[in-house]
Order: sequence, then C-alpha cells, then structure tokens
Amino acid sequence: MDTQQAIRETPEPVTPGDRPPRLGRVPFVDNTAAMLRDPLGFYDRAGAHEADMVGYSVAGTTGCFVCHPDLVEQVLVTDADVYEKGQLLQDTLGQFIGEGLFLLEGEEWQQQRTALQPAFYRERIAAYGDTMTEFADRAAAGWSDGQRIDVLPHMQSLTLNILGKTLLDVDIETTADALEPLLDALRTRLDPRSLSAYLPLWVPTGTNRAVTNSLAEFQSTLDDVIAARQREDEHAREARDDVLSLLLSLDDETMDRERLGHQLLTFLVAGHDTTALTLTYAWFLLANNPKRQQRLHDELDATLGERQPTPEDLFELPYLDAVLNEVLRLYPPAFTVFRQPTEPVTLGGYELSTDAQLTLPQWLVHRDDRWYDAPDAFRPERWDDDLEASLPDYAYYPFGGGPRHCIGMRFARMEAKLALATIAQQYAVEAVTEPPLSLAMQITLSPTDPVEVRLRER
Repeated sequence: MDTQQAIRETPEPVTPGDRPPRLGRVPFVDNTAAMLRDPLGFYDRAGAHEADMVGYSVAGTTGCFVCHPDLVEQVLVTDADVYEKGQLLQDTLGQFIGEGLFLLEGEEWQQQRTALQPAFYRERIAAYGDTMTEFADRAAAGWSDGQRIDVLPHMQSLTLNILGKTLLDVDIETTADALEPLLDALRTRLDPRSLSAYLPLWVPTGTNRAVTNSLAEFQSTLDDVIAARQREDEHAREARDDVLSLLLSLDDETMDRERLGHQLLTFLVAGHDTTALTLTYAWFLLANNPKRQQRLHDELDATLGERQPTPEDLFELPYLDAVLNEVLRLYPPAFTVFRQPTEPVTLGGYELSTDAQLTLPQWLVHRDDRWYDAPDAFRPERWDDDLEASLPDYAYYPFGGGPRHCIGMRFARMEAKLALATIAQQYAVEAVTEPPLSLAMQITLSPTDPVEVRLRER
C-alpha cells in the first residue's frame, strides 16, 4: 500500500450490546501470564487481532486495547470530558505523582495547567536554544574518535542538565544523585514482568523498600532546593521565570509541599527520561542505517556549515525533523495512553462501563500497516511528502493528544533536534548494538540492555 494514499478505514460495525473480542480462552490466566512473561509480545498479540478493540484481563484489571485512530481520537478529543486518566494509573503512580499535572483531573488540573503554560510558550522555549546546544556540545567534547559508548547514560546526563538549567534552574548534580536511584527503583517496581508491579507499596518486598528509601532521599533533596529558593530575596525570585518559580508563586492552598514534590518529580521524569530515550533510539537507528545517517549529515553540512544550530535553523532542516518523527513513530517512549470512562460510554459500537480500563497504545497504532508502508522499517523519507496530512489524525500521537497532550511537547522536540544536530555535526555513529532491541515497558519504553555505538569524528 502506498503510504501517501493511506486508506482512511473506519472501525468495523458491531451489534449493540456486544463486548470486544478477548485475548485467550481464559483471559485472566492467559493474559496475566503473558503480561508477566512478555508485555511487549502481549501488546503485539492485540495488534495482530483483526478487531480494533480487543479485551483483556490482567491481574484483576479488565480493559480494552483501542487500536484504531478514529477511536483514539474519540477518547482523547471528541469525548475527552467523559474520560479520566483512570484507577490503573492512580494505583501505580498516584503515590509518587498523584498531585502532579500528569494525574490531576478537573478544575485542579485546569488551574495548574494554566499556571504553568507560560513556561512553555513558543518564545520562551526558543530562548532555551543556546543552553540546549551548549550542553550537547559539552557532551560531545568529552568523546573521542573510535570510542565505544553506551548511549543512554550519556543522553540521560545531557537531558537532565538541560532540564535543570532551563526549566528548574537548580543544582542538577545534587538533584541527579537523588533522582536516578528513585527512577531506577520505580522502573523495577512498575515493570509488568515483575510481581512488584501488582503489589501495594506497603508490602515489604526488596523492590518496595528500595522505592520507599529512594523516595525519602529525593524528597529531602527537594526540600533543600525549595528552601534555598525561598531564602532568595524577593527581587531575585521575581527575576526568575522557570517552572520551579512558577510553582512557588502559587498560593499554599494550590501548591502545598506534597503537591510541589509531585509536580517536580513529574517534570523531572517526563522532561529528561523520555527525551534521553528518544535520542538513544535515534542514534541506534542512524547507526544501523548509514545511508540515512549520511543524508542527515549532508543536510546539516549544507544548511549550517560549521556553526552550531539555532531554533530558527530547525525550519530549514526538514530531514532532521523527519528523522525525529520516525524515531518517535517506531520507539515512542510514552508507549501507551490510559483512560477510564467516568460514565457508561459507547465506543466503537461497544458499551463500556465505568470500570473499563482503556489502553490506547502508540506502540501498536504507529506500526499499523493500514497507515504505514513497511511499518517496522526506519524510513525518515516517508515523511517527506506531507505524509502526516494524509494520515488519520491519531495514527501518530507520540505526545498524546486532546486537552491532555504533553505540555512539554515543543520543548522536547526542539531539545531533541538541537541535540541531534549539534552532535551529528561532530560525529558519525557506527552500529555496535544491532536490531532487534530488547525492550521493557516500564515507566517508559526502555531498552533492557546497553545500546552501544562507535563514534567516528567527522
């Protein structure tokens, strides 16, 4: 099928009152075992099913995979007011970020989204460009020709430094020492291959103790950061315009200590881990596709010469934009969206109750051959001829969608492109790690093994 003429297929009609087809003869047993054994494989089983809504039952949670763009749009946009993030996310993440922007609902969410929006205006984000390229250049300066590196730790350090300087303006070295152990513990606890993912935090397992201890250390570090900021004189505080300052400017009723900690943890996780993964997958894909990497180098050389990229240059780098689009299509760090109806709803012809957990997986929709030719292949050029305009609106949604789309989308896209451009001007990467990648569905879609490349100076 020609991707430029993707058929806008509609979901198959069903008889009212029917329930979606389910995976497995005994779903609770089959689905739970499959999720523990191979979560990504379990998702792929749903994607291979002919239906656009597929029921599942995992460890007492009953829900549906929603795999058609039109239905995804209905949930995230058209009927967004009758869906919430849902009990599944509250049960797994509520203790850590339940008072943060990601999980808040209703008027509280709207109030805080509005308060934080100025930090993500286009003009404000553009002002961060020099900082982004400076840190990317600093990362590359520590490398050498022929060096073999595990990409992810380098990208995590880079994105955390950028985030710390631009959005939080904190001593990121100190914060990182407390954040990384917490993230490691959370990744282990939330990995659906682990029994810990299905146990309350109060159960005294080794994983739960690691989470509890690292969370206490992180909260102590945040207390120090907040106290230092509050000790500044009023003029110095008013001169700041970062996210932390915006949060501290809210009244105590709106932003108490617990909520402030949840907000900061939300931004630290979403603001550096997801972009670090995006960059890691980009280097992996470019290293394993040298002709496409060369096309990127040619574009950078022709447009930039030897000067560093600026936010304005990004409008003149269409292939760089296509590379990022393709990376986020194949390996979206936010690999699925969860929603739960607040009232009985009809979706795709099926009647769903308020306990239905809906899984809207980018991992499956982005790789659906109804919308993408050779969907598992890395082909940035597929975006050359305005592919996005020919797709159903929600055949591509790496940052979610509707009123709850990621507030940091512009920031993340600009950061990723400036980092890729700055580093690719100085180095080509050769493949060490080859496909297929072993991936885990943790907080984000993460590699289970090192992703290594060999650096070659240009």
